[in-house]
Amino acid sequence: MGEERADSLREADSLAAQPQPVFTSWADSVLASLSLEEKAGQLLMPWILGDFSPEGSSSHEETLEMVENLGLGGFIVSVGSPTEVAVKLNRLQADSKLPLLVAADLERAAGFRFRGIVYLPGPIALGGATEFPSLMAVGATGDERLARTMGEVTGFEARALGVHVPFAPVLDVNNNPDNPIINIRSFGEDPNDVARLGSAFVMGLQDADGIATGKHFPGHGDTDTDSHLDLPIIDVTRERMDSVELVPFQAVIDAGIGGIMTAHLSIPAITEDRNTPATLSPSVLTGLLKEEMGFDGLIFTDAMDMYAIDRRHSREEAAVRALEAGADVLLMPPDPEAARDGIVAAVEEGRLPTERLDRSVLKILQAKESLGLDRNRQVSIEDVAKKVGIQKHQDAAQEVADRSVTLLKNEGGLLPLLGTRSARVLSVTYRGTTDLLAGRVFNAGLRARYPRLATGVLNRDTPGDIHQGLLARARRSDLVVVSLFVTIVSYSGTVALPEEMSGFIQALAQEKIPHVVISFGNPYLLKEFPDVRSYMLAWSGAGVS
Repeated sequence: MGEERADSLREADSLAAQPQPVFTSWADSVLASLSLEEKAGQLLMPWILGDFSPEGSSSHEETLEMVENLGLGGFIVSVGSPTEVAVKLNRLQADSKLPLLVAADLERAAGFRFRGIVYLPGPIALGGATEFPSLMAVGATGDERLARTMGEVTGFEARALGVHVPFAPVLDVNNNPDNPIINIRSFGEDPNDVARLGSAFVMGLQDADGIATGKHFPGHGDTDTDSHLDLPIIDVTRERMDSVELVPFQAVIDAGIGGIMTAHLSIPAITEDRNTPATLSPSVLTGLLKEEMGFDGLIFTDAMDMYAIDRRHSREEAAVRALEAGADVLLMPPDPEAARDGIVAAVEEGRLPTERLDRSVLKILQAKESLGLDRNRQVSIEDVAKKVGIQKHQDAAQEVADRSVTLLKNEGGLLPLLGTRSARVLSVTYRGTTDLLAGRVFNAGLRARYPRLATGVLNRDTPGDIHQGLLARARRSDLVVVSLFVTIVSYSGTVALPEEMSGFIQALAQEKIPHVVISFGNPYLLKEFPDVRSYMLAWSGAGVS
């Protein structure tokens, strides 16, 4: 017994004499404690709904299983009322071994995803976070102050809900009017304006302690293909990219942006082939973004479940290739477990160096530490109603909307409307088949001025005889107001009008029926009906617009 105790003491003395690792930060110490599987899990950011999911429900159990079994680094959360989102994220943070990094697509501030609930068939709006008009509306104002305010409100409300990474702003230069995926999500067509307004937005958001994330690198503005559906190819020279697409990204990198999101598109001028998406290209993410442009923040992939990636590679291979290219966070992997296993196998086989994996994991942990999540990972539910959707923020959104409205044509001085209460006015709303609330706020405003207002709703599937019936009614009206809610929300692959709708508007012009056309979305529609009498741009279907 004495000899065994002496040996034990000598072993303890020997271990004590050996140099112990010195950790300079929480992130360093956590990294050293993680297994290979846990490190791979930190790179994954699956998608979850912000819905009410009580304990025992299938959605709660599935999400909890991912947290506990995969050791996820975080989530991207989408769609829910503010309080429910905050409650759900608090519960997930409590269940997770390490703090979760939470992101959300908040291109038009927190209301873009967390507007709240509408009770149908009322419809009764039950409140929600602040929704701004589109970024192109901000571009129409040209005002850096408004861009910065929008960024501040976005970051402030996001953090109040437990969201740390608003995926905003969009920095694509929308230099192709037929672009089916960017359009009004961009600040506009001029690279210098996008750079100027984007930098202001970034500074505002990061002043509010969020991580701004510019997207979609290296630029998704000059394409007529939707990357949700296929792989777009940007066939331009490197010189053109330096003068257009890359200008806003370089500006925000110089301003200290914390995150960049990749684009699932091919740039042969950089990748030297037509089949490799930027997300999977070392030439783009490492050579261009990191080494040439000097970006050292977090690189998020765009959604890994999009066809431009998922139809070309296995889930395991896509995850490994994204890391080899230089990405840090794999967003929305369609099979998170397969992505994790692919990364683990690549390290064990020597294909992916451990040092490469550790660099990304450390960056993620450092981001969490910089946000204070190592000290407090939850938010105050009581504070949500004091910080989210408040009047000050609504007023800021309204100012952007008011300043952005643009009148392109006004033949005969039809605008401003007289508001004659006896006038027979027909309001025709064109909207997406799932956009059930489009026109609700606008028609309520019209009816307050024109009590005899009649309304009609059209969509892409409306038969021609309905169009003809509305045209007959238009002939009996004193004024026809056409509101067009043509957006990319449904990812239909087009931002154009169907022939029947364009024909209806053209008929109003040809028959000289007094009419106004207002675009609450795609501003480029005028080319489809050039003879229209009055044409206004409101840039988005947000209530303030």
